[in-house]
Amino acid sequence: MLTIHHLGSPLYVPATHHDLLTIINGHRWPQLRSVIICTEDAVAPQSLTFALNNLNHALIHADSHSDLLRFVRVRNLDVFSELLTRPGIEKIAGFVFPKCDLTNIGEYLALLDGSNYACMPILETAAAFDPIQMIALRDYLMTHPHRQKILALRIGGNDLFALLDIRRPRDRTIYHTPLGQAIAQLVTIFKPYGFQLTAPVFEHIDMPELLAEELRDDRAYGLASKAAIHPHQVSMIHAGYRISAEELETARRVLTADHAVFKFAGSMCEVSTLHTWATHIIEQATLTNDTADLACAINSNHAERNYWPRATGTS
Repeated sequence: MLTIHHLGSPLYVPATHHDLLTIINGHRWPQLRSVIICTEDAVAPQSLTFALNNLNHALIHADSHSDLLRFVRVRNLDVFSELLTRPGIEKIAGFVFPKCDLTNIGEYLALLDGSNYACMPILETAAAFDPIQMIALRDYLMTHPHRQKILALRIGGNDLFALLDIRRPRDRTIYHTPLGQAIAQLVTIFKPYGFQLTAPVFEHIDMPELLAEELRDDRAYGLASKAAIHPHQVSMIHAGYRISAEELETARRVLTADHAVFKFAGSMCEVSTLHTWATHIIEQATLTNDTADLACAINSNHAERNYWPRATGTS
């Protein structure tokens, strides 16, 4: 089953790109695992017709057997409806829906009737700041017939900054701006109910150190699949999501533990509270780590297990 971790770091590519066919066939940048072809903010209004025709041409001639996962970020409901009728559209894995909230999500999902496409709605309207509206959206999606087609909810950082009349600063991560609180709120509203959330894009191409810092925060917030806005970011984002040998070994021990709590790598490990995390770590590692990483972690032989003392009934 397709999960958000299969995507790695999707590269946003304008549908107007002159080399679109080579890109979506996986030849231009072989490190890509997925691509999001954008017909929305990356396309000027006067270029929309060209963009859709360019996309159509690329999909018609695209390799049906490519391992690259292709998604299309639609511009609006009309463009989405039109794209569904065009030849070659069956070669994509799914769609990204822009500026989603309760006012339009039902119409987007209705157009998925009778298809197997995955989707990723983007939370990037003023409603994303309102916990009442987000809870209502969550409850609506949880009971929707197409719930299983929702691969993840993407957080549209740049649009949310725009609503606040702020541009993403160059001297700090997104978590040290007003959006940090909003992201934390979205995590606590959606993640406990089984929804994956993705990390916002990082628009500063020439600041790899700050990107690395933000990737650590992305993972700390439980966000996945940070999209790249430039191919130079892809390998770095993939590296940022790679599971460490220590994390893998911790997860393995949690899932095979004989005790309810034990000490490992200097930390207390409580099996009941870490079980879900450990399961996800193993799943993610099989998709983000190479074979050598996995073998190293699984076969590692630490000197001591260091279990916490078992209860003896004495105080």
